[in-house]
Amino acid sequence: MTIDAQPYNWPYHGQLSFEETALIIIDMQIDFCGEGGYVDRMGYDLSLTRKAIQPIKSLLSAYREQDLTIIHTREGHRPDLSDLPDNKRWRSKNIGAEIGSHGPAGKILVRGEKGWGIIPELEPLQGEIIIDKPGKGSFYATDLDLVLRTRGIKNLILTGITTDVCVHTTMREANDRGFECLILEDCTGATKKSNHDAAIDMVKMQGGVFGSISHSDHVLKALNSNKQEAISL
Repeated sequence: MTIDAQPYNWPYHGQLSFEETALIIIDMQIDFCGEGGYVDRMGYDLSLTRKAIQPIKSLLSAYREQDLTIIHTREGHRPDLSDLPDNKRWRSKNIGAEIGSHGPAGKILVRGEKGWGIIPELEPLQGEIIIDKPGKGSFYATDLDLVLRTRGIKNLILTGITTDVCVHTTMREANDRGFECLILEDCTGATKKSNHDAAIDMVKMQGGVFGSISHSDHVLKALNSNKQEAISL
């Protein structure tokens, strides 16, 4: 079994096992796609980051039905901001949404605040893995690599926001660690459409330099085949 993708069907070795394939949902938090959050405070169009919600929701439901590995991530910092580098803080201040400052959804990108929480539409179920990260990439300063290897995960389906920052950084980190990566174009979004498009195009370069690009419909089709195969056994 493989998934229709570009520039090659995924995974490249043609032996897809969903038991070895984790669904990673990156930073679908109020701060990034909800009113009064970080992205909203910066003045970006929330529809561009919210467009991924419904397709992710469908994929999440299918993954839950088959009891497969689901991982949610949240970007945020300690309440005392002791894990917030100065260079990240001053950049956020310069764009009028300083991390740690008060906003309609609480302190921006601070753990435990309303804006730091995952949106209700994609709220994790009890027992689903949540990775709290202080940076853009999901591997940096987290135990994600250990969690994946302990579960025997070899392949990652990447969804969430933003395509050009946290999703892309996570994909690059994963690729360097030997994981096969698939980004779903309709399950990701950026604060600027041209950035999303460029990030997607970059993955396709050099024969799939970081992995492959696909659409949730293709993954749902493969998941349905996996379900039917399990029923027949």
